[in-house]
Amino acid sequence: MSKHGRILVAMSGGVDSSVAAVMLHEQGYEVIGLTMKTWDYASSGGSSKETGCCSLDSINDARALAVGYGFPHYILDIRNEFGDFVIDNFVDEYLAGRTPNPCVLCNTHIKWEALLKRADKLDCEFIATGHYANIRLQDNGRYVISKGKDENKDQSYVLWGVSQKNLARTKFPLGSFSKPEIRQMAVEMGQLELAGKSESYEICFVPDNDYRSFLRHKVEDLDERVGPGNFVLTDGTVIGKHQGYPFYTIGQRKGLGIALGKPMFVTQIQADTNTVVLGTAEELERKEAWVRNLNLIKYDSITEPLEAITKIRYKDVGAQSKIVQIGDHMKVSFDHMVSGIAPGQSAVFYEGSDLLGGGFLL
Repeated sequence: MSKHGRILVAMSGGVDSSVAAVMLHEQGYEVIGLTMKTWDYASSGGSSKETGCCSLDSINDARALAVGYGFPHYILDIRNEFGDFVIDNFVDEYLAGRTPNPCVLCNTHIKWEALLKRADKLDCEFIATGHYANIRLQDNGRYVISKGKDENKDQSYVLWGVSQKNLARTKFPLGSFSKPEIRQMAVEMGQLELAGKSESYEICFVPDNDYRSFLRHKVEDLDERVGPGNFVLTDGTVIGKHQGYPFYTIGQRKGLGIALGKPMFVTQIQADTNTVVLGTAEELERKEAWVRNLNLIKYDSITEPLEAITKIRYKDVGAQSKIVQIGDHMKVSFDHMVSGIAPGQSAVFYEGSDLLGGGFLL
């Protein structure tokens, strides 16, 4: 019997999840490694060279590490579930004129559910991932996610959708470490190649970061269905033609193909009329936002105005705000103007380092 029981560790083949698995193994857990195959290039229309978390090389790297440390490793093919939910939603959101957040959806609806289902079959009490975040049980009986030690790497933003039921069985071994410390651990493990693996910031199923080509691949008649439309100013003045509204995002400045003598940004996307509204940096700013599909973490409800830091994108530093829950929505009132509120993206609320919860911007 192991010292701490059996734990299923999600292993992508990267340095973070690999070190997390070894760390738990050395702490006395009976570790079982699991690599999830979520997509492949043949179906995604990406480049022919497979890289990233789902490539054969990454799967082999994860397995080799597990074998080297003497714990089992399995591969779980969840391409159907992933594609049906995450990729279909990604396409649907762009076609609705919104900017999707696939990593949040994947964590919330696919990865955690798949991990826990397999954990139950393997008699694992816990699951673990290589996310840079922390988790604790507080006095009110709720499991709270808080930011990881490494502010540059903190991944709590993409975890707001994970349910209390699933958090109760989750461990984040890397939360109290920085990325350089994890790389150094890999070196000390003798895993020099692993320690030097580069970061990947792309969406896993759009590895060349060209979401426009991906959309055209998934929706073969997209250009015919959408076609060119009008660029307009805030007052409705038509100032040029664009390639089709799904190919633009709120806050975009580069690649518009139009010169107006001053920096202009996409401030609104009107899918029903295939119209893209351009405006100045000031016209991109808002002082209020509404958020749907709430999942609260620290408290079970926020029915009185609460001071919070609200982040509206992953690399956002966050803005001081007041939040209050109204029905199944959250009203966010920012202390100062905030730029680039994009419908479909996640708004995530913090109290200090603690994750209050999050939802999708309306």
